[in-house]
Amino acid sequence: MLAVLGAVLFAAFFALGTWQVERRAWKLALIERVEQRVHAVPVAPPARADWPRVNAADDEYRHVRLSGTFLHDKETLVQASTNLGAGFWVLTPLQTARGVVMVNRGFVPPEARERAARTAPEPMGETQVTGLLRISEPRGGFLRSNDPAGGRWYSRDVAAIAAAHGIAADAVAPYFIDAEAEPGIPRALDGAPAWPAPGLTVIAFHNSHLVYALTWYGLALMVAAGAVFVWRDERRRRGSDNARHADGQPHAAPASHRDADRG
Repeated sequence: MLAVLGAVLFAAFFALGTWQVERRAWKLALIERVEQRVHAVPVAPPARADWPRVNAADDEYRHVRLSGTFLHDKETLVQASTNLGAGFWVLTPLQTARGVVMVNRGFVPPEARERAARTAPEPMGETQVTGLLRISEPRGGFLRSNDPAGGRWYSRDVAAIAAAHGIAADAVAPYFIDAEAEPGIPRALDGAPAWPAPGLTVIAFHNSHLVYALTWYGLALMVAAGAVFVWRDERRRRGSDNARHADGQPHAAPASHRDADRG
């Protein structure tokens, strides 16, 4: 019974270790693809006809460029935590010839949440935006749900934000663009902070698969070592039992002695 249990545990731990090795290879390939996308020449984002097929595996962090007119009256603030501190992302719809695309224009601190409090002029008219394509973030964030009625947003849920501003669901792209800093976008004057601050996208992938693989393989090795120890102990114990059993058996007298006794 112990042998069967040990074999099952060894096989399970070894399989889990191998699975983590495969996951690590997949993660490294994903990181390489993302790095290639981020540093590639900007291309047009997926067209309206391609919106239903947009997905994270094929499109997220793609370097894109598009043009349109910002709808500043439909701006949305989404809670954010960045290396500049706590504040908000400024999401502004960009009306393009292909439909509406949400653009994360950058970060603002709490004191610059009101448009009038920002010193940088807002981009007006036809504006070119370059940045990274990001997939919508539904269902909230920071362990809190979005509250459209109260105007409190904790994730960049494109569909919900568009609906809150009366933008038809089929007219808005299922992704948003993290804008990067560009010379053409107006900046603040006189050294004042230029809010919103773009170009703060953090690209990080959790990759502990090697540690997990070594852990599972280590457990498999421990099971194998334990099985060998039990097997040797059992073998030694059986040898001792056989020796004691042999010592306790009566010895037959030699034939010459039996003949002398009968004489």
